[in-house]
Amino acid sequence: MALPLTAFLASVFGKGEGHLSPWKYICTFLVYCATIPGIFAVGLNVYMFLIERQSIMDSNIYTQILPIMVMFFTLWLIKRNVPFENIPGFNKISGLVMVTFGIIAVIWLLDRTHVFTVTFLPFHYVLLMLAGLFVVTRLGLKKLM
Repeated sequence: MALPLTAFLASVFGKGEGHLSPWKYICTFLVYCATIPGIFAVGLNVYMFLIERQSIMDSNIYTQILPIMVMFFTLWLIKRNVPFENIPGFNKISGLVMVTFGIIAVIWLLDRTHVFTVTFLPFHYVLLMLAGLFVVTRLGLKKLM
């Protein structure tokens, strides 16, 4: 609850001044503190539901649901005061998302093909999968750097 509360207080005290120096750095800190756990919670949910085949009723509220809710609520509070274009480094988060979900997609693909099936695939399919992995990872890393 500390992140949404801090975002709310920053929007109250910095009303109309969110694009100025001290407030935009506070918002940057809050965005990163909220989105990084939220992104990894989404990744964990995708992994648990697609690969581990966990039931949705077995979800852990503290590690799988609460970080996502805090992320969206904090971003909504910050968006009310500051446009995301004015927050330094906000575009780097999309690179982190692309790399994370690119890796999850490869893990899911390997899980679905049962790894030993990859050897029976025609070689050009394996090359296409590796090229796709390389492109997604490269785009994600380019946005991250």
